[in-house]
Amino acid sequence: MNDVMLLVEDNVDDQELTLRALKKHNVTVDVVTVNDGVEALDYLFGTGKYENQPNRPAVRVVLLDLKLPRLGGIDVLRRLRADPRTKWLPVVIFTSSREDRDIIDGYRFGATSYVRKPVLYTEFLEAVKELGIYWIMRNERPPHAKADG
Repeated sequence: MNDVMLLVEDNVDDQELTLRALKKHNVTVDVVTVNDGVEALDYLFGTGKYENQPNRPAVRVVLLDLKLPRLGGIDVLRRLRADPRTKWLPVVIFTSSREDRDIIDGYRFGATSYVRKPVLYTEFLEAVKELGIYWIMRNERPPHAKADG
Protein backbone atom coordinates (compact mmCIF):
# COMPACT_ATOMS: atom_id res chain seq x y z
CA MET A 1 0.00 0.00 0.00
CA ASN A 2 1.35 3.44 -0.94
CA ASP A 3 2.13 6.14 1.57
CA VAL A 4 -0.16 9.15 1.68
CA MET A 5 0.00 12.88 2.24
CA LEU A 6 -2.15 13.92 5.18
CA LEU A 7 -3.81 17.26 4.47
CA VAL A 8 -5.07 18.85 7.69
CA GLU A 9 -7.26 21.68 6.46
CA ASP A 10 -10.71 22.88 7.49
CA ASN A 11 -11.26 25.16 4.48
CA VAL A 12 -12.98 23.16 1.74
CA ASP A 13 -11.82 25.57 -0.97
CA ASP A 14 -8.18 25.15 0.09
CA GLN A 15 -8.64 21.38 0.20
CA GLU A 16 -9.94 21.35 -3.37
CA LEU A 17 -7.24 23.73 -4.62
CA THR A 18 -4.52 21.59 -3.06
CA LEU A 19 -5.87 18.39 -4.62
CA ARG A 20 -6.31 20.12 -7.99
CA ALA A 21 -2.74 21.47 -7.92
CA LEU A 22 -1.24 18.05 -7.15
CA LYS A 23 -3.24 16.41 -9.94
CA LYS A 24 -2.51 19.19 -12.45
CA HIS A 25 1.23 18.87 -11.89
CA ASN A 26 1.24 15.05 -11.94
CA VAL A 27 2.39 14.71 -8.34
CA THR A 28 1.22 11.16 -7.83
CA VAL A 29 0.29 10.77 -4.20
CA ASP A 30 -2.84 9.65 -2.45
CA VAL A 31 -4.12 12.37 -0.15
CA VAL A 32 -6.08 11.79 3.02
CA THR A 33 -7.90 14.96 4.04
CA VAL A 34 -9.01 15.65 7.59
CA ASN A 35 -10.87 18.74 8.78
CA ASP A 36 -9.40 19.42 12.22
CA GLY A 37 -6.55 18.65 14.59
CA VAL A 38 -8.37 15.95 16.54
CA GLU A 39 -9.12 14.00 13.36
CA ALA A 40 -5.48 14.38 12.27
CA LEU A 41 -4.24 12.81 15.50
CA ASP A 42 -6.88 10.09 15.26
CA TYR A 43 -5.66 9.18 11.77
CA LEU A 44 -1.99 9.23 12.72
CA PHE A 45 -2.40 7.25 15.94
CA GLY A 46 -5.22 4.94 14.86
CA THR A 47 -7.76 6.24 17.37
CA GLY A 48 -11.33 7.54 17.12
CA LYS A 49 -12.97 6.62 13.84
CA TYR A 50 -9.66 5.16 12.60
CA GLU A 51 -9.31 2.73 15.52
CA ASN A 52 -10.47 -0.31 13.56
CA GLN A 53 -8.36 0.47 10.49
CA PRO A 54 -4.96 -1.04 11.32
CA ASN A 55 -3.94 -1.22 7.64
CA ARG A 56 -4.52 2.44 6.82
CA PRO A 57 -1.71 3.85 4.65
CA ALA A 58 1.32 5.35 6.37
CA VAL A 59 1.73 9.10 6.16
CA ARG A 60 4.74 10.38 4.24
CA VAL A 61 4.21 14.09 4.98
CA VAL A 62 1.64 16.21 6.81
CA LEU A 63 0.46 19.53 5.37
CA LEU A 64 -0.84 21.25 8.49
CA ASP A 65 -2.94 24.37 8.69
CA LEU A 66 -2.69 26.28 11.97
CA LYS A 67 -6.14 27.74 12.47
CA LEU A 68 -8.19 24.58 12.94
CA PRO A 69 -11.36 23.75 14.86
CA ARG A 70 -11.25 21.55 18.00
CA LEU A 71 -7.42 21.44 18.19
CA GLY A 72 -5.08 23.95 16.58
CA GLY A 73 -2.11 23.15 14.39
CA ILE A 74 0.56 24.03 16.98
CA ASP A 75 -1.05 21.65 19.49
CA VAL A 76 -1.14 18.92 16.84
CA LEU A 77 2.54 19.53 16.12
CA ARG A 78 3.46 19.35 19.81
CA ARG A 79 1.71 15.99 20.17
CA LEU A 80 3.36 14.59 17.06
CA ARG A 81 6.83 15.55 18.25
CA ALA A 82 6.20 14.13 21.73
CA ASP A 83 5.38 10.66 20.38
CA PRO A 84 8.19 8.38 19.13
CA ARG A 85 5.93 7.06 16.33
CA THR A 86 5.68 10.51 14.74
CA LYS A 87 8.74 12.30 16.07
CA TRP A 88 10.48 12.31 12.68
CA LEU A 89 7.42 12.61 10.44
CA PRO A 90 7.80 15.62 8.12
CA VAL A 91 5.24 18.26 9.06
CA VAL A 92 4.91 21.26 6.77
CA ILE A 93 2.86 24.08 8.21
CA PHE A 94 0.81 25.37 5.28
CA THR A 95 -1.18 28.33 6.47
CA SER A 96 -2.36 31.79 5.59
CA SER A 97 -1.14 33.16 8.92
CA ARG A 98 1.22 36.10 8.70
CA GLU A 99 1.87 36.25 12.44
CA ASP A 100 5.52 36.09 13.50
CA ARG A 101 4.43 34.20 16.65
CA ASP A 102 3.05 31.36 14.49
CA ILE A 103 6.33 31.02 12.59
CA ILE A 104 8.36 31.04 15.80
CA ASP A 105 6.07 28.54 17.54
CA GLY A 106 5.95 26.34 14.46
CA TYR A 107 9.70 25.91 14.40
CA ARG A 108 10.01 25.82 18.20
CA PHE A 109 7.68 22.85 18.36
CA GLY A 110 9.27 20.95 15.51
CA ALA A 111 7.82 21.97 12.15
CA THR A 112 9.92 20.71 9.28
CA SER A 113 8.96 23.70 7.18
CA TYR A 114 6.65 26.73 7.26
CA VAL A 115 4.96 27.90 4.06
CA ARG A 116 2.46 30.73 3.78
CA LYS A 117 -0.44 29.98 1.46
CA PRO A 118 -0.33 32.41 -1.42
CA VAL A 119 -3.50 34.41 -1.96
CA LEU A 120 -3.35 34.38 -5.75
CA TYR A 121 -4.70 31.24 -7.41
CA THR A 122 -1.73 30.63 -9.73
CA GLU A 123 0.77 31.16 -6.90
CA PHE A 124 -1.20 28.77 -4.66
CA LEU A 125 -1.07 26.09 -7.38
CA GLU A 126 2.68 26.62 -7.81
CA ALA A 127 3.35 26.42 -4.07
CA VAL A 128 1.46 23.13 -3.76
CA LYS A 129 3.28 21.75 -6.79
CA GLU A 130 6.66 22.58 -5.26
CA LEU A 131 5.67 21.09 -1.90
CA GLY A 132 4.41 17.92 -3.53
CA ILE A 133 7.43 17.44 -5.73
CA TYR A 134 9.86 17.99 -2.87
CA TRP A 135 8.16 16.09 -0.04
CA ILE A 136 6.73 13.24 -2.07
CA MET A 137 9.20 12.73 -4.91
CA ARG A 138 12.54 14.08 -3.69
CA ASN A 139 12.76 13.93 0.11
CA GLU A 140 14.49 10.90 1.62
CA ARG A 141 13.03 9.70 4.89
CA PRO A 142 15.05 8.02 7.61
CA PRO A 143 14.72 4.24 7.63
CA HIS A 144 11.98 3.16 10.04
CA ALA A 145 14.42 1.18 12.16
CA LYS A 146 16.58 4.26 12.72
CA ALA A 147 13.81 6.86 12.97
CA ASP A 148 13.86 6.97 16.76
CA GLY A 149 17.62 7.37 17.09
